[in-house]
Amino acid sequence: MGKRFTTLGRYPSTRLRRNRREEWSRRLVAETRLSVDDLIWPVFVQEGTNARTPVESMPGVDRLTVDLFVEAAKQARDLGIPAIAIFPETDPAKKTPDAREAYNPDGLVCRAIIAAKKHVPGIGVVCDVALDPFNSDGHDGIVRDGYVQNDESLEALVKQAIVQTEAGADIQAPSDMMDGRIGAIRQALDAKGYIHAQIMSYAAKYASAFYNPFRDAIGSSGALKGDKKTYQMDYANSDEALREVGLDIEEGADMVMVKPGLPYLDIVRRVKDAFGVPTYAYQVSGEYAMLKGAADRGWLDWNKVLIETLTGFKRAGCDGVLTYGAVDAARLLKAK
Repeated sequence: MGKRFTTLGRYPSTRLRRNRREEWSRRLVAETRLSVDDLIWPVFVQEGTNARTPVESMPGVDRLTVDLFVEAAKQARDLGIPAIAIFPETDPAKKTPDAREAYNPDGLVCRAIIAAKKHVPGIGVVCDVALDPFNSDGHDGIVRDGYVQNDESLEALVKQAIVQTEAGADIQAPSDMMDGRIGAIRQALDAKGYIHAQIMSYAAKYASAFYNPFRDAIGSSGALKGDKKTYQMDYANSDEALREVGLDIEEGADMVMVKPGLPYLDIVRRVKDAFGVPTYAYQVSGEYAMLKGAADRGWLDWNKVLIETLTGFKRAGCDGVLTYGAVDAARLLKAK
């Protein structure tokens, strides 16, 4: 339940603006603190050497080859950002209906993990667990007869989580929304002896129109057939999110995530109030592109709206936020 205010009207001489008059006073009474410790930086990787490719629909975001990804990881660590998240653009020739490239131990993701852990000690590495970058259908699971198959997809997702953990990833972050995938991955990791491997579940992931720039970045937008409404959540639903989160916690999730972010802050608050577990949100590609695109046209102040929105996530109950603006935010926070 929310706080009950029982003193209103008893003190007619109270002026709340007194506490807002000076900057030092505003700091003293601030209820929400945003710091660099709250940031996770999603980074896109691509094949090649010493090359970066701009993502047209995400101003200021590039796909990086593994060597430049290592430099980005060093930048993140030096700024104090605790972790980076890896998302690959897969060669179209390697995309298949069974998405087997997802669990190739010599694939792009695993090479990026190995390089980061070798050259950037101390940085946390988060890995997506989903098949859409590797699936010729562009879906997060394996498609048969026009429908994403749950249990067959789990087998591939488990294999993917294992090879990424073997490569050195610290956190597996299943974003597929298949039923039972947290339990299956947890059991498989434990059976392999990876009892310290963490799971950050995309527990309440909605079928949203805000993902399109991300799909451009990983090269799945042109491949996607149909939509993802049969497995990602209906954005009209709130109670269902609590059921999804509760199931994932019972199956072994260490942390949970709500995705997208800004249109779903009510879900973040409900999750945090109901479960009290480490709770994250993803300021997704469409949210980023919307703010950054407007800022690039002079309609918004990027630095101000970035910090304001990230503070909003924290105020809603987030323990951390995945944001493409993590580097800019870290610099701004360190400069305060």
